Amino acid sequence: MSMGIIGRKLGMTQVFAEDGSAVPVTVIEVEPSVVIQKKTIATDGYEALQLGYGRVKPKRVTKPLQGHFAKANKGCFRILAEFRVATDGYEIGQEITADIFKPGDLVDVTGRSKGKGFAGGVKRHGFRGGRATHGSMFHRAPGSIGASADPSRVFKGHRLPGHMGSVRRTVQNLTVWAVFPEQNVLLVKGSVPGNRKDFLLIRHAIKSTEKK
Repeated sequence: MSMGIIGRKLGMTQVFAEDGSAVPVTVIEVEPSVVIQKKTIATDGYEALQLGYGRVKPKRVTKPLQGHFAKANKGCFRILAEFRVATDGYEIGQEITADIFKPGDLVDVTGRSKGKGFAGGVKRHGFRGGRATHGSMFHRAPGSIGASADPSRVFKGHRLPGHMGSVRRTVQNLTVWAVFPEQNVLLVKGSVPGNRKDFLLIRHAIKSTEKK
């Protein structure tokens, strides 16, 4: 895995390229992420950095977490996330800022998609539905889901109506359009998962060689 930071989605806007074309970008707030813990192969079986983001008052977290955060001596945080990277060169309490990215870099952005609530097969899975003619009485129903007399059951994993959205999603190979470390702001070309103010994980793209 590659190094990254934690951010928060602020919304979308557009900027103009040198040729005058409008480019849609997502504005991400990227306050410094703090190294809370270094995980090593000797102690945890793998290498990773645990980062904290979004400072909160100590009373907003549990007593065990207060003790965990005290090791970094940087206050308490709302979000904890791990990045599977080599821990050499990093220290507990160190701040990771947006300057690890530069314009033109490719990044993978992970977030939780917007929740849509309960949805039928047409909306959730793109089912074709029935005819929209008068008297049809079969417009958006899923139709038969069985398998006749043999095996006379519904197979596991069959696409059905149910809860839609609110799942972890990653969008790969998005281009960093601009970085403003002083304002803790990152502009990424295109859209990313989630609602406004949702938290995101932004890391260097793992498939960057496939897209230039």
